[in-house]
Amino acid sequence: MLARVLSMRRGAHTEEEDELDEHSQDDSKTRKHLSIATRITNYFTRTGYLCPTIITAIIILIITSYFLQSRDLLCVSSISSFDRLSRTRFFGLDGLDSDFGALGVPWCRSKHGKTVEWTTKDLLQGLEEFVPIYETRPIKNNMYGMGFDHSFGLWFITRWLKPDLMIESGAFKGHSTWVLRQAMPNTRIISITPRHPEKYLKKGAAYVDGNCTYFAGKDFVDFGSIDWSTVMKKHGVSDLSRVLIFFDDHQSELKRLKQALKAGFTNLVFEDNYDTGTGDHYSLRQICDQFYIQGGGHSCFEDSDEARVRSVRKKFWEKAVDTQELCGPGESWWGVRGYMRDDFNHTNKPISYSQHFQNSRYVESILDLYWELPPVAGPSLTHQTRYDPARAPSPIVEDGRFRLFQRLGLSRLEPSVFNGYTQMVYVQISDKES
Repeated sequence: MLARVLSMRRGAHTEEEDELDEHSQDDSKTRKHLSIATRITNYFTRTGYLCPTIITAIIILIITSYFLQSRDLLCVSSISSFDRLSRTRFFGLDGLDSDFGALGVPWCRSKHGKTVEWTTKDLLQGLEEFVPIYETRPIKNNMYGMGFDHSFGLWFITRWLKPDLMIESGAFKGHSTWVLRQAMPNTRIISITPRHPEKYLKKGAAYVDGNCTYFAGKDFVDFGSIDWSTVMKKHGVSDLSRVLIFFDDHQSELKRLKQALKAGFTNLVFEDNYDTGTGDHYSLRQICDQFYIQGGGHSCFEDSDEARVRSVRKKFWEKAVDTQELCGPGESWWGVRGYMRDDFNHTNKPISYSQHFQNSRYVESILDLYWELPPVAGPSLTHQTRYDPARAPSPIVEDGRFRLFQRLGLSRLEPSVFNGYTQMVYVQISDKES
C-alpha cells in the first residue's frame, strides 16, 4: 500500500518548527483586548475609589471609545470590495485565527478512523522545499487552474507516496502534469483531458510532458470508459495500490469514486472538493456534510445564529454563502441548493435528502482514509479573499506568524496564487471491511 504507518491528523508545534520562527508568535492570539475605558472602570470597581469627577471622566472615555469603534464598523459595512484591511479591522487578528472551523468542517468518516502519517512538521519542511520549485513553473498565469496551495498539496502527497504510475483526469494547460513531474521525475504519467495541452502552446505558456501517455484531443476517452486492465498491463503495473489518481475534471466525485473502485484503484486526490453551497459538481465534502458528522449539517432557519454569522461573512469572503443561498426548497442544504451537478455543470439533477443520505453512507462504506489539505497559511498572511476560513481546516502557517511565512519563502509569491483553495482531499478507498 502507498500509505505507511498512520499517525495524528494534525500535529502540534514542534521544537524544530519553532526554531524556524522563534519570535513570530503574536501575543494578541492569547491576550484579550480591553479598551482603556474598560480597564480604568475595572480598576476603580475593584479598589472602590469612585467619585463624581472620575465617573464623568469614565463616561467621556466610554463614549469616545464607542464612536471610534463605530467609525471602523461603519467603514467596514460600506465597503463594496473584499478589502483586507477592513476585514482585519472587523474580525481582528484574533478573529481571523479563530475563524478556522467556526462554522464546522465536515470530515468524511472512514471505516476505521485511519489518517495520514505525515505531520505539520513534514508539511512545513515540504513547503520550504517546494517554494523555489514552484517559482520555476512554466505557466506563471494559471487562471482557472491550480494555485499555490493545491500545487503544493499534489506535489507533497505524490512525493510522499512515490507511486509507480500517476494518472490525471483533467490537465488544462498542463500545470498539474508539471507538478507531478517535479514530484516524480522518472515515473510515467497518464493524462486524460478533452483538449490536448499542446493546443494552448499556440496562445501562450503550457506544458507537454515527454514521458506521458495522453488520452487527449482526438484520442480522448473519459476516465470511466477506459479499459484499465489493458492499460495497466501495457505499463507493467500489477499492483493498483501503487497507482495515484488525480481528479481535476469537475465531474461528480461520487461517480469518479465508483469508477475508480470498480477499476481497482485505491489512492485518489480530488482537486476541487467544493464546500456545501458552492462549486459546479457534487463533491465528497458536500456528500459528507451530514448532521451526524462532526462539523456537518446546517440550519436553514433565517433567524438562527448560523444565519446571522453567514450573513456577515458573506461581505468579506467570496466563497462564503448565506442561508438563503445555502438552503433550497424544503430546507435542502445538501449539494448546491439540493442539486447534484455533473458533466461540467451540464447536468443538474435534483436529489432528495434520502438519496443524499444514502450517498454519504456509501462513501463511508468504502472510505479507508480521508484527509483535506489545510490552507498553506492564514488569510492575514496570504491576503486571500476567496474561501471562508470558518469552513476550512486550520492553516499550516497560522495568522500572526509572518516570520515563519517569510522564512519558508512564501512572502516572495504574488498574493493571487493563494486565491484558489477549494479543500483538496486525499482519500484511500476499498470495498473490504478490514
